[in-house]
Amino acid sequence: MSALILLALIPALGLLAFVLGRSRALSAAGGDPRRLHSLPGHYGWHAALMTALPALAVLILWSLLQPLVIQHETGALLAPEALASDTAFTLAMDDVRRLAEGLDRAVAQGVMTADEAADFGTAAATDLDALKARLGQVGVALGSDLSLQSVDAAQHYRELAGTGAMGRSLAVVLAALAGLAYGLTATRPDLRARNRVERILLGALMLASSIAVLTTVGIVWSMFAESLAFFRQYPAADFFLGLTWSPNFKGGSDLGVLPLLWGTLYISVIAMIVAVPLGLYTAIYLSEYASPRFRAWVKPAIEVIAGIPTVVFGLFALITVGPLLRDWLAEPLGLGNSGSSVMTAGLVIGILNIPFVSSLADDILNAVPQSLRDGSYAMGATPSETVKQVVLPAALPGIMGAVLMAASRAIGETMVVAMGAGAAAKLSLNPFEAMTTMTVKIVSQLTGDTDFAAPETLVAFALGMTLFVLTLGLNILALKIVRKYKEQYE
Repeated sequence: MSALILLALIPALGLLAFVLGRSRALSAAGGDPRRLHSLPGHYGWHAALMTALPALAVLILWSLLQPLVIQHETGALLAPEALASDTAFTLAMDDVRRLAEGLDRAVAQGVMTADEAADFGTAAATDLDALKARLGQVGVALGSDLSLQSVDAAQHYRELAGTGAMGRSLAVVLAALAGLAYGLTATRPDLRARNRVERILLGALMLASSIAVLTTVGIVWSMFAESLAFFRQYPAADFFLGLTWSPNFKGGSDLGVLPLLWGTLYISVIAMIVAVPLGLYTAIYLSEYASPRFRAWVKPAIEVIAGIPTVVFGLFALITVGPLLRDWLAEPLGLGNSGSSVMTAGLVIGILNIPFVSSLADDILNAVPQSLRDGSYAMGATPSETVKQVVLPAALPGIMGAVLMAASRAIGETMVVAMGAGAAAKLSLNPFEAMTTMTVKIVSQLTGDTDFAAPETLVAFALGMTLFVLTLGLNILALKIVRKYKEQYE
């Protein structure tokens, strides 16, 4: 039984438990709901939760542990060279999974029978080419280095996966039935079903709220662990203080982050110079001066920009903005002759971020109590003085959050930079020269058939960790600024 069928079966059993639990509670109370501690529906929900939660927990744990057990048991059958390193083992296991899934797909599509698929484990010594040809008919491509050990491991993988699927189905159904039996047995008139249901729902809400924190911890840990692996192979001082970025998978790479950091900050600053004033002034006009009819048309029109894919902005930078800046400014001023430049990417990213700043700032300004405005007007202040001295200070924390969001998007933008700023890693003050950012190099270092354990690949995680620390610093700075001006306002 597949996991999808089990996911559909668990709610069905929960619904059955709800009906049985509610009926049992009413029956135990002699048909009089007033004799029950809680509403009849609470008893039904209690039985449903007692049925569904254990089954769901077993399904999740089994799905997490089964791949680890299968990988451990299957990996022992691989050739010694596949166990030489973590990278070699990962690649070999990928081949095993691809081969096992290909055999299952071939059987499902009728390309071969189940007996023929099982026979390839024994006949592979003379029929590896036939195996590749048969699996090629179902769209599964196998490498030229396919070995007998991989075929044997794939067959063992299929056996363990089939046994595990049967065991998972049995365990889930037994857990659901055991939970149903407990829920019905515990259903008595004096059972505090409402309290139990509320505690369970509170726990579910706490678990849901902790997912974001756990996800952040997992992301940081994954980057940190791979960054440590990089710094064990490449000196940290050369990475953080190096002025040259010149990766070479043949060895002798210069992986200094300063040129990438400079390009990232340079483009982001230009983008914020464009986005923050335009977005903030737009929000102030729409919130404080525009008529409701005008606002109803202009605000959605501005927010349409946020729905445009970044690759379209990249094409806009490549085809329109870049050539215009080159022909009208860079070449006449003798500052360059390339359409790809820091100024091109900065301007386009700034335009891209205007909706974020304006929309968020507009909502924040509208959240300021009208009584503050009325009090200011009553004291004789003009609308502009009210905006400057009352509304903006009150909305400053939210506005700083909007600006920070725009800054984070500018720092993390990849497609516009790749198409509008070029790929040259250099230190230069000329905004009409081609430069690049850390995000672009993260993509380039992880793209292609590269050695994952090489420092030229692992440097992508060090760059990601650097970006994380940079954005964290921006958050801390924004909090300090907000605190300072908020205290001054109060």
